Amino acid sequence: MTTPQDPFAAPGGEPDPSQPPAYGQPPAYGQPPAGQPGYGQPPAYGQPGGWAGPPLAPWISRVGSALIDLLAQYAIYGVGLVLAAAVGSDSGAAVLIVVITYLASFGFTIWNLIRQGRTGQTIGKSVMGTRLLREQDGQVIGPWLSVGRAFLHLVDAISCLIGYLWPLWDAKRQTFADKILKTVVIAK
Repeated sequence: MTTPQDPFAAPGGEPDPSQPPAYGQPPAYGQPPAGQPGYGQPPAYGQPGGWAGPPLAPWISRVGSALIDLLAQYAIYGVGLVLAAAVGSDSGAAVLIVVITYLASFGFTIWNLIRQGRTGQTIGKSVMGTRLLREQDGQVIGPWLSVGRAFLHLVDAISCLIGYLWPLWDAKRQTFADKILKTVVIAK
């Protein structure tokens, strides 16, 4: 009785390591899975630190997007203060305008963070051409993690602001908040 010949077998009867194993069979010992580089070889991408996605955003782009977001928030404050001054400081309406201004600014900030969670971009990131993504799979992080990341920037601040400067020398250009949540900011 004869056995069927393996079409992927090498002429000497040994399996050809350049060919994938038969369906359902594990790769030969010491061989990488099909479609992956060999063990111990450097990755095919050129980014340092193990990031395999699009180019990472430079620090100045991150700062620019944060400043644009703050400018939009302060514009809301400015409109409210101008309206309160126009009404008069002795009026109860001025106090109401100031309270509404603070609520509107808070609402804008939350909306901007939810937008970042769903699209990867705040208003500032849209203008600067950057995007926030999960490091593992390159997907957006979702609204809740986006809001949580904003609170985690407190870690960047309480470290004498070193966390905000960390992307200048970090291989993945991450702040401490980014490292905790495993996020990266890419240039679009």
